[in-house]
This record gives sequence, C-alpha cells and structure tokens, in this order.
Amino acid sequence: MADSNTISPARITAFEILQRVAEGAYASVLLAAREEDLKPQDRALCHELVMGVLRNQLWLDRLAEHFANRKVTQLDLPVRLALRLGLYQLRFLTRIPASAAVNESVSLARHARVRSAGALLNAVLRRAVREPDFDPVSEVDDDVARLSILTSHPAWLIERWIKNFGLVEAEAFARANNNAAPVAFRINRKANETQILDRLRETGAELAASEIVAGAWRITGAAGALGELAKAGDVYIQDEASQLAAAVVDAQPGERVLDLCAAPGSKTTWIANRSGDGVLIVAGDVHEHRVRTVISSAKAQMLSSLRAITLDGLKPLPFPEGTFDRVLLDAPCSGTGTLRRNPEIRYRISPADLADLAGRQKQLLFNAARVVRPGGHLIYSTCSVEPEENEVIVQQFLENTDSFAVNELQLNSRFLTASGAARTWPQRDGTDGFFICGFTRNV
Repeated sequence: MADSNTISPARITAFEILQRVAEGAYASVLLAAREEDLKPQDRALCHELVMGVLRNQLWLDRLAEHFANRKVTQLDLPVRLALRLGLYQLRFLTRIPASAAVNESVSLARHARVRSAGALLNAVLRRAVREPDFDPVSEVDDDVARLSILTSHPAWLIERWIKNFGLVEAEAFARANNNAAPVAFRINRKANETQILDRLRETGAELAASEIVAGAWRITGAAGALGELAKAGDVYIQDEASQLAAAVVDAQPGERVLDLCAAPGSKTTWIANRSGDGVLIVAGDVHEHRVRTVISSAKAQMLSSLRAITLDGLKPLPFPEGTFDRVLLDAPCSGTGTLRRNPEIRYRISPADLADLAGRQKQLLFNAARVVRPGGHLIYSTCSVEPEENEVIVQQFLENTDSFAVNELQLNSRFLTASGAARTWPQRDGTDGFFICGFTRNV
C-alpha cells in the first residue's frame, strides 16, 4: 500500500487545497497559486479532483454514508475529504485504476495523521468498488431532495430556484453549475489581433468568436499560451457575460464614467480598451489592495484614461451631484451565477446573506444614482440569479425615485426580460449567470 511519500503530487495538492477551502479559502485562487508547483499532467488531475469533489460534494457524501453506514458529520474532516476524493475517482474518473484510488486515499488519511481511519477508508472504498451501480437518489421521491443530492446544491437553494424559475429551469441551471465553464477572453487594444489569434491557433487552440458580445472569443486548448499572453497584457481572460455588462455601458468620446465597485478591474479595463483615450474612467473600490490590482491591470494593458481611487460606495460618494455621464454599479452579490467557477459558494451562503446583500445593493444603487448627470445613464449588474438581488432591487429603486426610468437594453432579444433588463444563463448561453439593467436619469 502507498505511503505519504508515494502519493501522487496531484492528490496531495488536491487534498491540501480542499482542506483550505473547508476553512474558507477559494479553490480557484488556490489552484492558480499551486500551478507552478505541478507538472502539466499532475496540474490537470489536481484541478479535476478539486473542482469535481466540490461540484459533487453532497452526492459523494450521500454515497459515503451508504457505504460507511454512518453520517459523514461523524467523521473528521481529513477522513471526509479522503473519502470524497476516493469516491470521486471511482465514480467519475474511469481511467484511474480502482486500486490507486483506494490505496492513495487511505494514504492521504495517514498523511493527515489520522491513521486510525485507514481501516474505515479501506473498507468503505472497497465496498464502493464492489457496488459500482448504487445510486444515492434511487429511493428519493421529493423533487427538492432529489435535485439537491443529484446536483449537490443545498436544498434551500433548489427550493427557491424551483419557486422562482420552475422545476425544469431550476434543474437545468443546477446541472449546468456542475459543468466546467468555457474559457473566454478579449484582445487588448495594444495587441495585434491577427497575430494573437494566429499564435493561439499555432499552439493548438480552437477559437470561436463569441455570440454573446462583439470582440470576445471562446477558446479550447492552449492554456499555457493564453496564460502567457494574459501575463503580458495582450489578452484578458473574462467571461462573456461580464464583458456584456461592460459593453452595455457604451461610453462615448468626451464622457466621464464611474465604475463604482471596479476591482479587480475586468469591466473597467474593458471599457477603457474599447472607448479609447477620449473617455475619462474613474474606478473605485473600498479596499486599497484591490484598487492596486486595478491599477496594475490598467498598466499592463497600457490604459492611460483610467484613474483608480479608494472609496466606500455605501457612503455618500466624494463627487458633486451629476458628475458622471455614465455610472456602472456591478454590485457585490451572492455570486450564484458563478457556481461553475466557484462551487464552494453554494455551501457558504444562506438566506440571511441574501437579505444583507440586498440592503447593501440598494444603498450602493442610490449613492451611484446621485452622481449621474441629467440625461446620463446608470447600469446595475450582478453575477447573481436571485431576484432579491436583481428585479426586487430595481423595483425598490424605481419606487423611491422619480428621476430615473428603465432604459430597455439594445441587446439580442434572447437576453431581455419582460422589464427590459437582461439575463444570461450558463445552461442557455454558456456564460455566467448575470443580471443587467440600465436606467436613464430624467432630471
């Protein structure tokens, strides 16, 4: 049997990352930080293990409880993680020998110094090998409970999505959240588009022009080459829905634009790239270290029209009323539209969080509205699918001001809602789930 010195680097790294995620860290950040520590093959397996376990956590736990004849909450965290990793490999990664999945999962527990759990892990995983067809939802009749286990989303989220969008759409959305998101990017204006695309194709990339937003591309393969171009500031990796929210701003020459919650700078640098030097863009964020990230990104992309400042959008803004022609508020939110990229979010948020976020979003929107000039435009967006963070915020804003009206977005009708706002969906568009609403100030 393998010991801790012979466990593959991919499995040890995945195990350590999952431990950190359980403590509150984000998997995408940790995976990026550990990339250079791993060879390409180990890097790919580590990413698959981490994201696969997180996307299927509740289903794997239900499987573990069946084979262990006990609740997973009765097991120490390292044991739960080793079980999830082992079961994920047995059920989802058919090219990995069962013996490797079992033996190395047992060794992971020893690596974490919970040697007494080795016998339990060995017994549970070997039973899983003997019973490859057991289905954790086979005897679950309730729609909410079935879908919760099947797609590994907490039942309260499934219940609200069914209520808000219907069973069919809720299931399609929940299933889509467990698929890897397409990689999308844009080419920055300092770079030569033809040369960039040719270089990516030469390294094996498959490219497709975006059907969501002009100037964006989807890419398959050539991750190394794309990463090098991103580090050089020639391209910016950004989901198409995020790019769409920036495109809706539609800044014109001579205008002043405020991006109120700008960090890390994806939308504000999109606007600067497309609008040129004739537009002044002020990018604000409450955290100074995140403002530095915006500045660094703008510098890498050679954007001279952008000014970044530290400000608290929940307080009156440090600008005279009507300062800006256009204001973008991409508000802090629950992030339920990004669960493909950040699967751990589903296990962390609560109904109380949604209520707290909604209060902040409303305050941010009213503060942003004050600095829009008469005739100017205000754009509100989130990467959440929750109505409380989107349509309800818009309704409350309009009920408490006579100065603004919804400006129906000039987008493909597939994105538009009955109220003139826009939504994107992973299951329909292949993008993150975004909400975008535009307003015009009348007086």
